[in-house]
Amino acid sequence: MTMETSFKEGETVTLQPWYVTGLVEGEGTFAVTFNKRRKLKVGIETRPSFSVTLHRRDLPLLKGLQAFFRCGAIRYSRTDRTYKYEVRAVGDLVRKVLPHFEKYPLVGAKKHDLDKFARIVRLVNAKHHLNPRYLRQIIEMAYTMNPSGKRRYRKDDLLKLLGEMKV
Repeated sequence: MTMETSFKEGETVTLQPWYVTGLVEGEGTFAVTFNKRRKLKVGIETRPSFSVTLHRRDLPLLKGLQAFFRCGAIRYSRTDRTYKYEVRAVGDLVRKVLPHFEKYPLVGAKKHDLDKFARIVRLVNAKHHLNPRYLRQIIEMAYTMNPSGKRRYRKDDLLKLLGEMKV
């Protein structure tokens, strides 16, 4: 497939599997975020997400990713004026995203984050994030991913909150 450097307005590009893997190797993120939620028994919400962030000129690539995985959403980020394709639904991560990377694996440094992410997603899919013992493992693992990423809560604060919960 030959790809031009400029896209037509509203265009969606058909992407090949290995291209998707390469694009994610360069521009993708596998992340797990946490939010304090008093209504939850464990007090902490666990949110895995897979995303690719690109400049507006590459919006057709993000639309191509959305068509390729048949899930997720594209949104504009005012903070850095980029567009982000993101998959947050755990079922879609398990059934669509992870199988792609098992068949067409990453080979760079991001592979280590993906391996941890896959373990966490499977634990969340099995509802183990609702058990304090497993949630502790998930938090520990998640905080070894994306070392330069911004976090809302420090790991120690989440673990302290988890230790205070009467579960």
